[in-house]
Amino acid sequence: MAKNSIQRFKEIVKTLAFYGFGYIVDTKIKNDTKAPANLRKAFEELGPTFIKIGQILSTRSDILPQDYIEELSKLQDNAPSEPFENINKVFCSEFNKSIEDVFKNFDKTPVASASIAQVHKAVLKNGNEVIVKIQRPEISEKMAIDISILYRIIKLGKTAFTDALIDPKEALDELKTATELELDFKNEAINISKFKELNKNIAYIHTPYVIGNLSTKKILTMEKIDGFKVDNITKLIEQNYILQNIAKNLALSYCKQIFEDGFFHGDPHPGNILISNNKICFIDFGIMGNLSDSLKNSLNDMMFAVAYKDVNKLVSVIMSIGIKKGYVNRNKLFEDIDYLLANYLSTSLENIKISALLEDIFDTAKRNNLKMPKTFTLLARSLIIIEGVITKLSPEIKIIDIIVHYIKSNNKFNLLNDFDINEALIRFVAFGKHTSKLPTKLVELSDSLIQGRTKIQLEHKDLNKNINQLNKMVNRMTLGLVISSMIIASSLIINSNIGPKYQDISLIGIIGYGIAAVIGLGLLLSIIRSGNI
Repeated sequence: MAKNSIQRFKEIVKTLAFYGFGYIVDTKIKNDTKAPANLRKAFEELGPTFIKIGQILSTRSDILPQDYIEELSKLQDNAPSEPFENINKVFCSEFNKSIEDVFKNFDKTPVASASIAQVHKAVLKNGNEVIVKIQRPEISEKMAIDISILYRIIKLGKTAFTDALIDPKEALDELKTATELELDFKNEAINISKFKELNKNIAYIHTPYVIGNLSTKKILTMEKIDGFKVDNITKLIEQNYILQNIAKNLALSYCKQIFEDGFFHGDPHPGNILISNNKICFIDFGIMGNLSDSLKNSLNDMMFAVAYKDVNKLVSVIMSIGIKKGYVNRNKLFEDIDYLLANYLSTSLENIKISALLEDIFDTAKRNNLKMPKTFTLLARSLIIIEGVITKLSPEIKIIDIIVHYIKSNNKFNLLNDFDINEALIRFVAFGKHTSKLPTKLVELSDSLIQGRTKIQLEHKDLNKNINQLNKMVNRMTLGLVISSMIIASSLIINSNIGPKYQDISLIGIIGYGIAAVIGLGLLLSIIRSGNI
C-alpha cells in the first residue's frame, strides 16, 4: 500500500506539473498557464477521485470563478466497464451470495459505467425488473489514498496558496466529506425514500422504490424506470405529450421541493429526469440539497420580497442568512440591492432569468462582505440547470414567473396557516401594557428636554481610520513646511557665508540642504506608495 501511495504521489505531481500547476509543490517552478481548461484535463487524466472532485467543485460558484465552474462542469464521469467477475466479488462480499443466486436474470453488460460505480439491469426472482448500482472494487480505498496525497501536496505547497481565493485545506475537508457521503449508497437509499414520501401525493411525479434487502453501503437496488430523457423533444411529440404542461409541472415540482419540503434534487440535468407513463421521474439521488426551516423561510421571504419589490425585506433576509466576512455597510447594501431590483423588475418577468438574478444577488452580497450558505450555492446551480431544461421544453415559460406566482399564492394561505391565537393574545396583552406606559414616557421625555438633561449618542463607523488619515495628511503638511523652512534657512546661511566652510561654501548651509533633501525624498516616496499623487 505504501509503495502504491508513493507511485501515485509521483503520478499526481507529474501530471499537475505537466498541465502548468507545478508551482503548487515547487515554488521555484512558476508557470502562468493556470487555465481552467488545463485543470479539467489534469483531473480527467488523474482519474476517478479527481473527476469526482472536479464535479463537486463545479457546484461551488461561491468559491471558484465562473470560468472554472464552466470548465469543470464539462467533466464526464465515463469509465471503462469493470469485468463481471470483479463486480460479482463485490456483490458476494456484501451478501455472501453470488449474483446468480439472487437474480433470475442479470445483464453482465452495464447500462452505465462511471468512475465510482456501474449500473446493471436485472430481474428479481419474482419477475420485477430492477436496476443494480454496484461500486467498483476497492474504489473507496483508492479515493482515500488520493485525498491523503492531496493533503500532503497542500502541506508541501503551503506558500503557493498564500494568495489563493479559498483556503485549500478547508475546501479539501469539504470535498472529503462529500466523497465519503457519495461512497455510502445507504445515504442515497435514504434520499430516495424521503423524496418518495414527500412527493407521494403529487400525481405527475414518480420516484423509484428501493429494494431494501438488496441495498448496502456498496450496492443499491431499485425499481427500473422505463422512460426517456425529459429533453427528448422528438419522443415527447411522438407520444403526444404537451411540452408546455411538462415544463410547467417540472417547475412546480421544483418549487415544492424548495419552498415547501426544503429537500431538493441537487443535480436535475436531463439525464436525471425521465418521462414515463405521463409522469416525471427523478433518478440519481446522490446529490441532494437540504434546507433547514430557518433557511427555507428565509428563501420564501427573499422571493416574496422580490415579488413585491420590497428592498428593505430583501436586505434584512440577506443580512440574516449571510455569513459576515468583515464590516457590512447596510446603507451601501441597500443601495446595491435597490439598484439591482430596479434593473430587473423594471422589465416584465418574461425577460428575467432566475440564474442571472441569483448570481447578481450573490455577487452583491459578496461585494458587501457577506457569504451565502453553501446550500444556497447548490440551490442556485440547480435552478440554473432546471431553468435550462424548462427553456428547452417551452421557451415562453420562465421559471422566475412560476416561482413568483407560487410564492404569492402560497403566502396568502401561509399567513393564516401560521396564525397562532395564543401567541396573538400574548402579543396583544404586551402591546397593551407598553401602550399604557406611553403617556408617562412622553411626560418624562418633555421634562428632560426642558431641563436640558437629554443626550443624543452618535456612533461613527471607522472613525479611527478617518482620524489616522487626517493625522497622516497633517504630518505631511508639517514635514513640507519644515523642509521649506530648512531650504530657506540654508539659503540664507550660504548667502551670509558664515560658520565653517568647505571650498569657501558654508558647511552649515550644505548640511541643511542635505537634511532637507533626505526628508523631502522620504516624503515623496511615502506619497507615491500611498497612490494618492
